[in-house]
Amino acid sequence: MNWRRSLFVAGALLACTTQSYAQDNLINALKTNVSDKSKEGFTFTEVINLRNTSIKDQGSSGTCWSYSGNSFLESEMIRMGKQPVEISQIFTAYYTYLEKAKNYVRLHGDQAQGEGGQLHDVLTIFRQYGAVPREVYTGLQEGQTRNNFSEMSSIVHGMNENIVKNKKLTPNWQQAVTGVMDAYLGAPPEEFQYNGKTYTPRTWADQIVGINPDDYVGISSFDSYAYYKPFVLLIPDNWSFESFYNVQIKDLTSIIDNALQNGYTIAWASDVSEKSFSWKNGVAYVPEKTVEQMTKIEQDNMFNGPKPEAKITPAQRQAAFDDYSTTDDHGMHIVGLVKDQTGKEYYIVKNSWGESNDYKGYMYVTKEFVRYKTISILVHKNSIQKEIKSKLGI
Repeated sequence: MNWRRSLFVAGALLACTTQSYAQDNLINALKTNVSDKSKEGFTFTEVINLRNTSIKDQGSSGTCWSYSGNSFLESEMIRMGKQPVEISQIFTAYYTYLEKAKNYVRLHGDQAQGEGGQLHDVLTIFRQYGAVPREVYTGLQEGQTRNNFSEMSSIVHGMNENIVKNKKLTPNWQQAVTGVMDAYLGAPPEEFQYNGKTYTPRTWADQIVGINPDDYVGISSFDSYAYYKPFVLLIPDNWSFESFYNVQIKDLTSIIDNALQNGYTIAWASDVSEKSFSWKNGVAYVPEKTVEQMTKIEQDNMFNGPKPEAKITPAQRQAAFDDYSTTDDHGMHIVGLVKDQTGKEYYIVKNSWGESNDYKGYMYVTKEFVRYKTISILVHKNSIQKEIKSKLGI
């Protein structure tokens, strides 16, 4: 969910990929053309608000997928009755970049690079390498307060490109890649102290976090694939070519609703470059008119209170994906449900951009936006209602 798309928010903006200012540019873009008093136009009433850990700031790094995926696992621990912990997002990212480099080399360079990943990468790394506490491995060097991956990424990407140009590889190339990451992030710990005991990443993941990666499934909805069957989601950041279950558009929100009603949170990957997604105002919806069709007054008042929404069809959803209107921009964490003063429902979404918006790091996103712009969701398989599980063969 790296920023691989040119954003057009109040004019054309530079594409944000792996530059050190990538996330900062995206946030600033999403602040454009918004009212500082828009919060006064909404009255939200909580329906469901499930426990989650504190808001984080991913810094200038394309690691939203790791922040949201690990936030999801932290809430899963709470749901399971465990003492919540904060899992190192950078540990997950470190080994994801190593595994991605292996795939890149095996495919002779015919694969996208970048800092982005998918929600399921958190489970892949958990299964293969374990996990560590955030306090043990932050990836921050002395004097740093926010992660900045731009220089490291440029070096690793250039190195990988040169590696695949060789006619014959030596076993040392992986050490070169990890050497660069170690220089910028520090080497991940092989052993550490936690609450007075010694752990490895494997033992801490198994004994403290205690989730089973096989309990979780990825779900999406696209009209070009058979419904209720698995398919490989064709986006650049699905570097491991994982399969997702394909459901109908209405099932996306019904699965989320069922999960929330039964105490399960949801990891959510979405397009966020629409002008109707406002980080500053903490609201996202699907307006009846496109922004280009609106008058200047209508544009200025997009977020001054609840607005009517367009109804999205499966064909519209597919078309937006096919023409790049919907791309894999960002990973977040759905933790609850609210209603506005008109009775319309919105999901409570936890973000990883710090507390710089009107709702201190959270957003309120309509169901129509979720049906339109979702790339995928990651859920516990037991959070899915029986009739859909039966159709999926889970």
